[in-house]
Amino acid sequence: MYKIFLVEDDVKIAAILINYLKRYGYEVSEAKGLDHVFVEFKEMKPDLVLMDINLPFFDGFHWCRQMRTISKVPILFISARTDEMNQVMAIEHGGDDYITKPFHLEVVLAKIKSALRRAYGEYAGTSSLHQQVKEMDGLTLYTEKAMIEYQQNQAILTHNEFRLLNCLIRHYDTIVSREDLLEALWNDDSFVDDNTLTVNVTRVRRKLEDIGVKHAIQTSRGKGYRLKVMQGEDK
Repeated sequence: MYKIFLVEDDVKIAAILINYLKRYGYEVSEAKGLDHVFVEFKEMKPDLVLMDINLPFFDGFHWCRQMRTISKVPILFISARTDEMNQVMAIEHGGDDYITKPFHLEVVLAKIKSALRRAYGEYAGTSSLHQQVKEMDGLTLYTEKAMIEYQQNQAILTHNEFRLLNCLIRHYDTIVSREDLLEALWNDDSFVDDNTLTVNVTRVRRKLEDIGVKHAIQTSRGKGYRLKVMQGEDK
């Protein structure tokens, strides 16, 4: 049974979502104190988060950033904000999908199922759950923590950064097409474009450089990207 953490200040919407998702076998817990969402998140250790943006005390983007410091759990935003900028901000802050209000419950359920499949099911890869540590030429990826380490330097990855790097590591030292990387990252066409992929590649490169790994993600023009830790370079 998957555990879902619901962060929503509208009592009626929360009740509708909880009752509906429980019918499909999900364990749903609602945030009780919207001023300490992060504390409840750490205590619950959910498999997925449904997050409103307009919240008292701090908005959903704030709590998403907090969660991303320790977890790669899928985070789906549900919001009445329909403009593209807020959808972009949702990605920028580490979200995985964006559902606008009013919504159809069937759509919410489908997006939850898809996010869970990508995180834990058939789309997750055979080793993403069971192998907690992956090491290639001194670069270590801790899958449960969504953390990378090189020569005792560490960095935390967002969910999408983890997806991207995990895919590159699984195909280490071979070119991975842009299409395959986009498929590994998202399944919602509204978020799948070359610019979004490029932005995330840039962020992963920066985090690798921050821990001392330079020039590890190489661009193959017109084909995709290849991950290779360059031994002997000035780190």
